[in-house]
Amino acid sequence: LHVEESGGGLVQPGGSLRLSCAASGFTLDDYAIGWFRQAPGKEREAVACMSSSDDSTYYTDSVKGRFTISRDNAKKTVYLEMPSLKPEDTAVYYCAADRLTTVQAMCTQAPSFLYDYWGGGTQVTVSS
Repeated sequence: LHVEESGGGLVQPGGSLRLSCAASGFTLDDYAIGWFRQAPGKEREAVACMSSSDDSTYYTDSVKGRFTISRDNAKKTVYLEMPSLKPEDTAVYYCAADRLTTVQAMCTQAPSFLYDYWGGGTQVTVSS
């Protein structure tokens, strides 16, 4: 049972990427999902989160209006659309799933390594 991220890479400023977080061995229907990122020398921070119950979303201020989180429960996959990328978006991006955490708590409190599932991360580099 795990989640696995994919879709990272090297992109020029202004470019786009779509990250995927695929669940294996379980379904995402009952889980709040979060995308997090960690840049070198910095703490891991929440980027975007989505609830399990009503698909409500929460975004950190630095990506609000740019990134979009979505989920396809049939495919057991959560996506993060990232257009208009900036060099400061460079980081390792992780997804996490948790059954008990609310979407607001997941995206406003310090990331908990007690969440049910964490992926191993995918590197996003924005550079010319």
